[in-house]
Amino acid sequence: MAATVATPLERALGAIAGVTEMSSYSTQSNTRVSLQFELHRNIDSAARDVSAAIQAALPLLPTGMPTAPNYRKVNPADQPILILSLTSDVLSRGQLYDLSSTLLAQRLSQVDGVGQVNISGGALPAVRIELDPDRLLAQGLALEDVRQAVIANHSNRPKGLLDDGQRSWQIESNGQALKASDYAPVVVRYKEGRAVRLSDVAEVLDSVQDLRNYGATNGKPAITLMLQKQPDANVLAVVQRVRALLPHLQATLPASVDLQVVSDRTPNLRASIFEIQKSLGLSVALVIVVVGLFLRRLRSALIPSVAIPVSLAGSFGVMYLLGYSLNNLSLMALTIATGFVVDDAIVVLENITRRMEKGDTPLQAALRGSREIAVTVVVISLSLIAAFIPILVMGGVLGRLFQEFAVVLCAAILISLVVSLTTTPMMCAALLRPMPVRPKRRSV
Repeated sequence: MAATVATPLERALGAIAGVTEMSSYSTQSNTRVSLQFELHRNIDSAARDVSAAIQAALPLLPTGMPTAPNYRKVNPADQPILILSLTSDVLSRGQLYDLSSTLLAQRLSQVDGVGQVNISGGALPAVRIELDPDRLLAQGLALEDVRQAVIANHSNRPKGLLDDGQRSWQIESNGQALKASDYAPVVVRYKEGRAVRLSDVAEVLDSVQDLRNYGATNGKPAITLMLQKQPDANVLAVVQRVRALLPHLQATLPASVDLQVVSDRTPNLRASIFEIQKSLGLSVALVIVVVGLFLRRLRSALIPSVAIPVSLAGSFGVMYLLGYSLNNLSLMALTIATGFVVDDAIVVLENITRRMEKGDTPLQAALRGSREIAVTVVVISLSLIAAFIPILVMGGVLGRLFQEFAVVLCAAILISLVVSLTTTPMMCAALLRPMPVRPKRRSV
């Protein structure tokens, strides 16, 4: 049985309120800890708690860490909303990665709604020293000897001091080597009066930190930047803001560097929403046609047809107040609602028409007919809403997804109820014409 010991950072993160699941994934020189919170937790509040936990755990972490821990507000299961590619015929892969990490990633991560920018396809520039064991053995050297020589010859330390009795000057110079040609002449040791240099025991190359990370676009070496959105961000709005920023980013890059979009999720989303919008328009048209065919009068068909756009417009207002967006579920709810919102208006219209056939004027029929049928209309609407109550109280991620669907549909039904008891009687009194009273037949 293997036992897992939690690190100080994991213990601090696990103490945050509302954490339902914590997982970690570690590779060489990198560890990623993913936290999953309860659905009711606000993402910004949770981010503040995570930041406080990281600061509290810093004194307990090992010294000498190259970078301090940081956090991102993303869903690890989400796919990138946008993938950018950086190519050049002049610059090397390491130089492109350097531009991506120091310039592009920093600027893109500041865009509102962007949760994380992942860079792949390369690594930062580096000098690789490939030691030859046979040549090391011939010179009587060990790997530690080479490491110590490289560190000692390229440390950034003061080189001396000048003093005239009153003032002193500290002499410093940047001794950091950046190219393979700077590392090759490094003296590892002296043997029999002769300097043994690094190039004598190793192959020194200008390369990158990770040789196993490779990316290409249209057959050309490329660095890719994958953008993920924050959990509460709108995909279309985030991509629109990023695309508006791309021309400014291209202007800051060298002329030989080409920045282009290789993958974008928004066209498929826009196409899906457009198809649902067409279905919504078709549903409204079919409902109006069916109502007209059965009522057989233009004025009578117009009255319940008005309830459709008014109810849908009112539903949009409810969505705006609740912070909902136009997505597949909300548009699907509106499409289904087109068949429900006319029911109440048709029932009220039929009862008012019945009163007019008995000899009431349009105004009298509207007042008496709507009053008689009000309870029935309310019961019909509430029974429809009752069917969606289980969806409204459903828990978990599935319940959170369909909750918006149920709320929009219930809002449309409630608004149609109000319309049928207010707008429909008023339109009946104004548009319907008095009907001649049919003479009663006498029986002989």
